[in-house]
Amino acid sequence: MHITQLNRECLLHLFSFLDKNSRKSLAKTCHKLLEVFQDPVLWSLLNFHSPVELKKDNFLLGPALKYLSICWYSERVKVCNIEDWMKNNFQKDFCNRHENTVTDFLLEVCNRCPNLVSLTLSGCGHVTDDCISLLLKNCPNLKTLKLENCVRITDQTLEAVTLYGGSLRTLHVDFCRNITQTGLERVREKCPLLMLRAERSANMIPDNKPEKKSMLEKASRKLVPL
Repeated sequence: MHITQLNRECLLHLFSFLDKNSRKSLAKTCHKLLEVFQDPVLWSLLNFHSPVELKKDNFLLGPALKYLSICWYSERVKVCNIEDWMKNNFQKDFCNRHENTVTDFLLEVCNRCPNLVSLTLSGCGHVTDDCISLLLKNCPNLKTLKLENCVRITDQTLEAVTLYGGSLRTLHVDFCRNITQTGLERVREKCPLLMLRAERSANMIPDNKPEKKSMLEKASRKLVPL
């Protein structure tokens, strides 16, 4: 029996076991399998393991998407996590290649995936507060938001949660060094039913611009007895 003789339900079930690249390859073999590949039912969940994967054409983005995960665990993530003002030219050049990749993708999600229920971002060092705020506004059904090692995330995101995250039930902001204890306490006060986790975030050293750092150094020297 040839695979194309299977009914649509069986083909969708088979496609569900394949990764994105395999689905795309199979879809190229005939028109019928291309139609299965393009069925929104197949794309309720998307997992990505690097920014490069976001630029491929081996998936569909649409209203059917409910679960999205972008987790980058490469050693290169460390470069993106360095404070912008401390990066050398090589590091800046590396970051410039993909600085807006995740943000641009999430903006597409805002516009095309209003039924998103769960979002996980890990190692996405260039994602900003504004991007997360917009996503909270445009995806009112979002119940789970997990942010890990997203260094540009600040208390502004926590404030957006209190304003627009009415459906949120789980919030993780682990290893986000610019989150403060004050911001966390405000979320707990405003959203008492929210399951909040912030492993290490409020205890990490936040980013400081050079002028702020010099002021802190001067202040500390004044406190040291001569």
